[in-house]
Amino acid sequence: MIRFNQHVALFSALTFCATASLSMTGCGDSTPTKSAATASAKDDHAGHDHAGHDHAADETHAEPAAEDDHGATTTLGEQTAGGFTLKASRDGDLVAGKEAPIDIDVQGAGKVAAVRFWIGAEDGAGSMKAKAELEHTTNWHTHAEVPSPLPAGAKLWVEIEAEGGAKYVVSFDLKS
Repeated sequence: MIRFNQHVALFSALTFCATASLSMTGCGDSTPTKSAATASAKDDHAGHDHAGHDHAADETHAEPAAEDDHGATTTLGEQTAGGFTLKASRDGDLVAGKEAPIDIDVQGAGKVAAVRFWIGAEDGAGSMKAKAELEHTTNWHTHAEVPSPLPAGAKLWVEIEAEGGAKYVVSFDLKS
């Protein structure tokens, strides 16, 4: 005969197992997504989503992965400022109200503390500044919002903040 305490313990154990089983199945496919798997990786891009694709820890933007659905790359040119040489490119079509994947390769003797991008006028009115992330050695990447409507004469503006606080701003024709 089962005593009351044993009965409560058995009931509690069964309830725990049933609850744990339900919480692990969740909705739909229980296979972890790449995003969940990547989020646990020790990587500056962990959990960073690029509108439909994630970056694995060993992936670089020099050669887009097969799943990288940004579109064709458009080279925007090269500028120099404050001892830095910047080469800009964007991927895909430029569409007002959408995001534009932007890459800036920054070379120079100084150390870069931050890189910020925006699309529009130099003063940034009506634009959203985006802080880029260093994807690998010299490549900074972000998705800049394209203002809607896109102002006439809009450009890609890049602000380089050097270690020590000096800031340099250059622009690139969007070639839209």
